[in-house]
Amino acid sequence: MGKVWNIKKEGDINIIKHLSAALNVNMVIANLLAQRGVTSYAEAQTFFRPKLTDLHDPFLMKDMDKAVERLERAINNQEKVLIYGDYDVDGTTSVALMYTFLRTRIQNLDYYIPDRYSEGYGISKTSILYAAEQKVTLVIVLDCGIKAVERIQMAKDLGIDFIICDHHNPDDIIPNAVAVLDPKRPDCSYPYKELSGCGVGFKLLQAYSKMNDVPFSEIAELLDLLVVSIASDIVPVTGENRVMAYYGLKKLNSSPSIGLKTIMKYSGFNSEEISISDIVFKIGPRLNASGRIEHGKKSVAILTATNEKEAMLLGDEINSYNEIRKTLDRDITQEALAMIERNPDHDAKNATVLYNRDWHKGVVGIVASRLTEHYYRPTVVLTESNGMATGSARSVRDFDLYEAIGLCSDLLESYGGHMYAAGLTMKIENIYEFSRRFEDIVTRLITDKQQTESIEAEAKILLSDITPKFYRLLKQFAPFGPHNMIPVFITENVLDSGSSRPVGKNMEHLKLDLIEATSNSSQFSAIAFNQAQHFEAISQGLPFDICYSIAENEFRGKTSLQLYIRDIQAKEY
Repeated sequence: MGKVWNIKKEGDINIIKHLSAALNVNMVIANLLAQRGVTSYAEAQTFFRPKLTDLHDPFLMKDMDKAVERLERAINNQEKVLIYGDYDVDGTTSVALMYTFLRTRIQNLDYYIPDRYSEGYGISKTSILYAAEQKVTLVIVLDCGIKAVERIQMAKDLGIDFIICDHHNPDDIIPNAVAVLDPKRPDCSYPYKELSGCGVGFKLLQAYSKMNDVPFSEIAELLDLLVVSIASDIVPVTGENRVMAYYGLKKLNSSPSIGLKTIMKYSGFNSEEISISDIVFKIGPRLNASGRIEHGKKSVAILTATNEKEAMLLGDEINSYNEIRKTLDRDITQEALAMIERNPDHDAKNATVLYNRDWHKGVVGIVASRLTEHYYRPTVVLTESNGMATGSARSVRDFDLYEAIGLCSDLLESYGGHMYAAGLTMKIENIYEFSRRFEDIVTRLITDKQQTESIEAEAKILLSDITPKFYRLLKQFAPFGPHNMIPVFITENVLDSGSSRPVGKNMEHLKLDLIEATSNSSQFSAIAFNQAQHFEAISQGLPFDICYSIAENEFRGKTSLQLYIRDIQAKEY
């Protein structure tokens, strides 16, 4: 089935006209701003020219005063402090950010990342016993902890204080910690709710710095870590996140920390400017790989490295974990695809549930994502760990996976997640019944629209609209990410100029040179990855429609605009 193209609702026409006149931009650019909630010249200035002074007062966050007071006391009394975080990128960057700031202020400082396999997500009992054994009096936990009611009470009974910096939705009961910083607390009136875990940690440092005359420039040096967390945790690139991501990218591209510079080197970056997308697809997976294959502490170690030799040794190790991760990812995905194809009923299925006891737990989430992309249906991939079936689930657009899994909760030992991604654990003997019931639930709840892959486009435009000024303005919409995605456009009735051709190792891509059928517009170069199946239709000289984004392409020292084709729809005659 082909993809459906949806054009987003246009902004208010009066606002669009006002922005067009006030900013001296065309109606397409004005509409892009209106679609992003920009309604005035002043708001457009803020959008196009973010300032660190636009950040909110950190003391607007509930419990911030308590958190700062407790941190000040720990520093003044030189207590033994432990920084605790999750093993994913948001967790490890959070720990690195907090540790880097505090290591010059607290002598007895350490960090702790739980083992993905033996301890699992969140605050583990093992970690609390470790803190007690080490005579730690304060734990600062980042990117988790908001639901750890029993664990926090256990720590309190052992004389260990906790400051929680989390960004996930809480349950009805808030843990009894010294301070619980989470903008998603229902009793927290903080103006921006979409911070990453690392972002909440940054707000704590901002508050501490404000109260202790620490120059903001000192914590601004940590923004390269923060943008890596914002990108990798797929939080909205709006509001405060957009401001911090904007300056974090500046730092990452001009003077990254030793550890990130090393990771960037292993990611293959040379002189090109790094974007949010580059972090998501190149930097983030490397930092995640150590937690998937070995231990997340290695990621914190490289992110806090103080010399290049140490960073290079760790970088080499982490890169080897990433190569292992890629091999496992490829092999297990191929096995999973073969399993599905062997099932004679797979075409009739609305969901996928797979189990193989030998699959590596660290990559089943990635495999679930790849299968979801391939078949475009909700997918659960399970393996065996500690005598249980455990794994990850991924969803399709607008289908509430978390709700569907919750309807099978009586078959599960535990589960957690959100609408599009979840983790779950069950007894091995429950797999068959879970698979059957999950299929029934998805079949009952999913709609035809949710089963069809769609592309969201901002507007229909002509190729002749794409001028150098138009593209310069488009670039200023960056950094791109959730809720501010790179603009996608539709142009109808374009023609192959006659030089288009299949390219790639297996001739699976299309290199196109396009013109408009209805005007004398310039010829535009375009690339359509994995769409060679359209070549026969478009090479016949008949008009077709394209859905695409615009980027710069550098070749032999010359930079030109290139269309990145998301989809092609040939006309039917």
